Amino acid sequence: MSQGNAFADGCAHVAGNYVPIAQAGIPIRDFGFLRSDATYDVVHVWDGSFFRLEDHLDRFFRNIGRLRMTCPLSRDAVAEVLIECVRKSGLRNAYVEAICTRGEPPVETRNPRDAVNRFFAFAAPFVPYADADAKRRGLHLVIGSLRRIPPESVDPTVKNYHWHDLTAGLFEAQDKGADNVVLLDLDGNLTEGPGFNVFCIENGTVLTPGRGVLDGITRRTAIELCTALSIPCEETDIPATRFLEADEVFITSTAGGVMPVTRIKSRVLGNGAPGPITQRLDDAYLALHQDAQYLTPVAYDD
Repeated sequence: MSQGNAFADGCAHVAGNYVPIAQAGIPIRDFGFLRSDATYDVVHVWDGSFFRLEDHLDRFFRNIGRLRMTCPLSRDAVAEVLIECVRKSGLRNAYVEAICTRGEPPVETRNPRDAVNRFFAFAAPFVPYADADAKRRGLHLVIGSLRRIPPESVDPTVKNYHWHDLTAGLFEAQDKGADNVVLLDLDGNLTEGPGFNVFCIENGTVLTPGRGVLDGITRRTAIELCTALSIPCEETDIPATRFLEADEVFITSTAGGVMPVTRIKSRVLGNGAPGPITQRLDDAYLALHQDAQYLTPVAYDD
């Protein structure tokens, strides 16, 4: 912890108060904890500015509505809380999360309609999904043996904590010496991985699953960049066999940006280095972090 700043390791907003992140907690009877009945959104702060904060807020409030919840704070108030968590922490690079839980119903009922919805937020030091060395060499993925929860059961476009399939897949990947995992749907098509969207490149065209996945903000940015760079891009079903034969593969995440994949199972892609289209998109993505239209600067005390 930095001397003199109680929030240097992170700042949380709980029950209307700002507290050091190590002191943050939620009531044990909150359905967000007991039933994973919650939605959340994560935005990153890069060199002192939020990236695409308004897009994250759009998705956060849309998903709150889809779960038939009501955020106790207005959109503007949520933005102010997130900014204040970062300002108090002094972090120039941060992982910032907004959470809305179902809350806790009166003791005499289990009816979710009676629960009082709650809002929580925190800012923590940014930990990249893939460090600089991993991005240089590219990631190693495997296809998990478990199938992704079908969207007919849990809507993946509503950011949620239903991660048992993803976590089991991550353990499987680590057991096999890989960096991470992607899961297929019940029809054998590509979906997503733990906290990231997946893209593959086939004969110069960028492909990404169009169903059963989170509408990631970084995913959306990559699709927009394809348009800007005149790179063909399609949202479509991608069978596992097609994915395994791709020329290039990359994944996207708020916590990692555009991250190259150079090995799937035992197959090495290309020459074992990040591919040229992936590199173009990564460079363009990083350049957007200097574009004021995507940035919300934090007014730090110093």
